[in-house]
Amino acid sequence: MAKVSSDDLGSESIGRLLIKQAVPASIGILVMSLNILVDTIFVGNWIGSIAIAAINVVLPVSFFIAALGMAIGIGGSSIISRALGAENKHKALKTFGNQISLTLLVTITMVAFGLYFADGLIPAFGGKGAIFKPAKIYYTIVLYGVPFLALCMMGNTVIRAEGKPKFAMIAMIIPSVGNLLMDYVFIYIFDWGMEGAAWATTGGYLLCFGYIFYFFLSKNSELKIKSVDFRLDLPILKEIGSLGFVTLSRQAVTSITYLLMNNILFDLGGESMVAVYAIIGRMLMFALFPVFGVTQGFLPIAGYNYGAQKYERVRESINTAITYAAIVATVVFVGLMVFPAEITGLFLSSRADMSAEEMASNIFVLENTPAAMRWVFAATPIIAIQLIGAAYFQAVGKAVPALLLTLTRQGFFFIPLILILPIYLGELGVWLSFPIADTLSTIVTGYFLRREVKTSLRIDAAA
Repeated sequence: MAKVSSDDLGSESIGRLLIKQAVPASIGILVMSLNILVDTIFVGNWIGSIAIAAINVVLPVSFFIAALGMAIGIGGSSIISRALGAENKHKALKTFGNQISLTLLVTITMVAFGLYFADGLIPAFGGKGAIFKPAKIYYTIVLYGVPFLALCMMGNTVIRAEGKPKFAMIAMIIPSVGNLLMDYVFIYIFDWGMEGAAWATTGGYLLCFGYIFYFFLSKNSELKIKSVDFRLDLPILKEIGSLGFVTLSRQAVTSITYLLMNNILFDLGGESMVAVYAIIGRMLMFALFPVFGVTQGFLPIAGYNYGAQKYERVRESINTAITYAAIVATVVFVGLMVFPAEITGLFLSSRADMSAEEMASNIFVLENTPAAMRWVFAATPIIAIQLIGAAYFQAVGKAVPALLLTLTRQGFFFIPLILILPIYLGELGVWLSFPIADTLSTIVTGYFLRREVKTSLRIDAAA
């Protein structure tokens, strides 16, 4: 693997640089998303559709705790990118050390609370009826591995901040491949059911942690921290917190969304309706991987060049990132509009020994998911503006607008819509909430991003 330096972020052409950053990020997200997708297919075919619903109930809790690591990672990585751009290596090292200490402290505490209140949290997130028992099995085992996942998410963003996207890509591929192999062994061969699915997921987290730990000890990393860097520093913690709070708020709202969606859909159609949303949720993670890849690739480029006061390069990176993301989002949109039934069928078991209840659930899911999927992804071609716009403010350290724009889609628009529209439109109101929220949030983000480019990113501003 060729030697890469963070200095390249400020000198190489934006188009080529964005491809070099976004392609590995996209591949990593693709493999991770494929892992989630195939894992769900395995669970649906080898355990049953209720098991898919059970995992969907657990995800918002485990992902929220893991998102603490991502929040600390993205908040700190914004500081690291700008510090490296300004040639302030001491601040970059101190920030990284504080990220590690803070991630361990916060996530271990949250896992302890999560395990203690398990019986109350699982039903609150939709784990009711037949879903509760498999959900609790999965929840308990997976939560033990969540601190390692949080460290992986934190470390991965720091690797990108150093300008080394290929290593970050490998860090995402290793646990995904490991998880799928362990799925086959634990579920299919050993017949461990939900326990097997949970241990395979946790094993993937451990593999990822091992690789990232190796990376920072090796000569590939520029960040060689000392024991003194682990000592918590209040000004750095405040800066990490203000920027990381954006990511954490987004995940918190996502978890609240899962809670509301699972409960609303359970009331509308029972366990099978929750399974419909679980499949669509997997596609939201999987289908948009190239768009998220462009967003991940954009972050260190914008942060580094903003820190170096190369504002023309920041403007160019915004325009290029939006263009690339919009193109791939449109391709995804076309595929989902044409093949929703075929995609849904992948998740459902065709075993001859299915019970009548499971067969009825599969028929319901197959009949209801395609139309819902089309509505959910109806505004996909325009979401690039919203994603890149919110990411820009986070990359350059502007926490307040980053927070507000990040919360715009789900917090300000989507949650009110799913509370109101189903009252009048039933199930259709739930699915219509997605494109309406996407459209409104894109309009708002586009307005503020355009104003920012005209004021703070003037070519003469760096003079």
